[in-house]
Amino acid sequence: MARPRTPLLSRDGIVAAALALVDAEGLEALSTRRLAAELGVSGPSLYNHVATKDELIDAVVDSVVAGVDVSAFGTLGEAAASADGDDDVYEGPPPWRGALATWARSYREVLAAHPNVVPALARGSGRRPAQLHIADAVFGGLVDAGWPRREATSIGALMRSLVIGSALGSFAASFPADASVYAGVYPHLDQAHLLAEHQREIDDRAFEVGLAAVLDGLEMRLAALRAGDPGGVRG
Repeated sequence: MARPRTPLLSRDGIVAAALALVDAEGLEALSTRRLAAELGVSGPSLYNHVATKDELIDAVVDSVVAGVDVSAFGTLGEAAASADGDDDVYEGPPPWRGALATWARSYREVLAAHPNVVPALARGSGRRPAQLHIADAVFGGLVDAGWPRREATSIGALMRSLVIGSALGSFAASFPADASVYAGVYPHLDQAHLLAEHQREIDDRAFEVGLAAVLDGLEMRLAALRAGDPGGVRG
């Protein structure tokens, strides 16, 4: 059989090539013309699989977040039923807390591997199937665990903001490594020039501190909700 004159295309192959281009050069480098050149095909050949650049970007972003682990949310209903709404019966933290922590860490790890997609991801879920699956799993799991629907919506939004905010940039790397920038002007920043050397450690620790603080606060919030304490919950 004669070989085809042009490479065979598939949607998965197009998305993978687009992601590789975004990883290497950023979202601004992605265009159907550039991608067609990378694949060695004509521009119109792509339109059989992706109609517009926006659709292509959505597919790229969705391919990244498809790797986020939300499996723990699927068992929260069973755990809540066995506990009958009493978190004190658990040996250790309540299961919903562990599910949120696993999700947040997995989400952040996935985005750390593909930081150039974060600006597009920050614009919202839209019609992206993988993102909608995540939202469905998180919301459904939290409601099954005993959270009111309004609270579950707020928690999903809060956790997503925490992860995406962490992925958008590095706190440590934002400080110049030149000690003279701070000397004699910013006395409390006399060690700030060293932050960039320890970027990963500092940024990871900051994320974990924030995650723990949020989860601690949510445990107290749920306890106040169950106790019917109007002073313990605002809004």
